[in-house]
Amino acid sequence: MSKEPRGLGRGLNALLGDHPDIDRFRKPVGYVNKEIAGSQPRQDTADVLRIPVEMVEANPYQPRLSFDPEAMAELAASIRSLGLIQPITVRRVGEKRYQIISGERRFKACQMAGMTMIPAYVRDADDQGMLEMALVENLQREDLDPIETALSFQRLIEECHLTQEAMADRVGKKRSSVTNTLRLLRLPVKVQHDLKVGLLDVGHAKVLLGVDDPALQEQLCDRVVRDSLSVRQLEELLRSVRRQGADAAKKEIPLPEDCRRLVDRVGSFFPQGVSLRRNASGKGTMTIRFDSDEQLRAFLGALDAQAD
Repeated sequence: MSKEPRGLGRGLNALLGDHPDIDRFRKPVGYVNKEIAGSQPRQDTADVLRIPVEMVEANPYQPRLSFDPEAMAELAASIRSLGLIQPITVRRVGEKRYQIISGERRFKACQMAGMTMIPAYVRDADDQGMLEMALVENLQREDLDPIETALSFQRLIEECHLTQEAMADRVGKKRSSVTNTLRLLRLPVKVQHDLKVGLLDVGHAKVLLGVDDPALQEQLCDRVVRDSLSVRQLEELLRSVRRQGADAAKKEIPLPEDCRRLVDRVGSFFPQGVSLRRNASGKGTMTIRFDSDEQLRAFLGALDAQAD
């Protein structure tokens, strides 16, 4: 069992800095200027509406019956802090009654977060043609934020069954532009939130899309928000991070044979993983990951047997 990669090393935090107070810059997405569903007989299916949660019911044909409790708790905490970035989609099923088409996991997390109103797209079951027209018309507005635009593109693909090429033709944009806009939805929720509310712009987002590690994307985003970095400054910061990572990789020292044997022996008791780091002077740390007391007792029993 080999040791874990060092990543970018401890110097990354020194370069980026920790931002424990960064959330004071962030406000939850509220959709406060949207019409509340139920107050009028009809609403625009392309717009985001706020619906009382008691008017929404689960889809009886939902294939997913269970959700990971820990992941749900994390999503609820994110929604409580940042709001729901991607609204759910519902259909009318009666007088002031709506049924979830997509987004049941988000809906349940909103309930856990204590939300009484949930942002949603409302559509009829057989209104695909009208929905396509409404979405295209909606995209012609000038006040859409980048995430709203990306979500509209995604809805045209998923709900209207359009290819990227056909969609680009509908909205009068180049396919590359559509593709780049859709890529914004790959960013972590925190970064999408900051892009949506204007704490960073599309130029920053394009730089962050060139980073593979979501945690590093969030750290760089925090730095942009805290220090009001320009796109050029963000690019230079990222170059510094990558140079530091390359330097750390060059300094990596192969483990001696005794260290490798130790990792292998201890790792045989802990399938979750054992990592060992050692510097040139022989100092280092070893980390053991375990998931039960039984594993620890088995390991201690083996040590006691050898001691006897």
